[in-house]
Amino acid sequence: MAEKEKVLVTGGTGFLGSYLIRQLLDEGFHVRALKRKSSKTHLLGDAVDKVEWVEGDVLDVPGIEDALQGIDKVYHSAAVISFAPSERKWMFKINIEGTANMINLSLDAGVKKFCQVSSVSSLGRYEMKGKIDESREWKKHKHNTNYSISKYLSEMEVWRGQAEGLSTVIVNPATILGAGNWESGSCAIFGKIGDGLKFYTSGLNGFVDV
Repeated sequence: MAEKEKVLVTGGTGFLGSYLIRQLLDEGFHVRALKRKSSKTHLLGDAVDKVEWVEGDVLDVPGIEDALQGIDKVYHSAAVISFAPSERKWMFKINIEGTANMINLSLDAGVKKFCQVSSVSSLGRYEMKGKIDESREWKKHKHNTNYSISKYLSEMEVWRGQAEGLSTVIVNPATILGAGNWESGSCAIFGKIGDGLKFYTSGLNGFVDV
């Protein structure tokens, strides 16, 4: 590319975000990323110094406005994953309000493309027989977790942004596995297996390589 396209990544210090940033750098993009002051960057390895870091988060509207200046594309992967009832309010704020902020300010900044990293859980959990894909209609169900509700509602913000003129795409990965921290997140399963996992649950799930 004659001139490097500028992309903004949210959630770039996380498991998926760190892989995404390294790939974008390898493909020749100029990468800018939001980072909280307390965030650790060890998952990025030596790529950390190749990123233009902007201190802030998805609830920091002035910070997002600054970060979006001159940006062509946005990869929004920042989100809270929690199944603790006590964290519901905080998770909804980050996942839904944070996404709304990113959509609104991307529209204002004239961003060319917006990619939302969602989740297969946003497709609902009813009628678990057979394949579940984007053609499934969301329905309220007692088995829908607070996390899946938050991701579904965050997708509604993205669809709203598209209706208002923003070019968008949503990806819905299942459980993401790969090299990373074996003490937290989905990769903790490797640590448990290494320690000698003594049982497995019934049911089924989908997995994807990071």
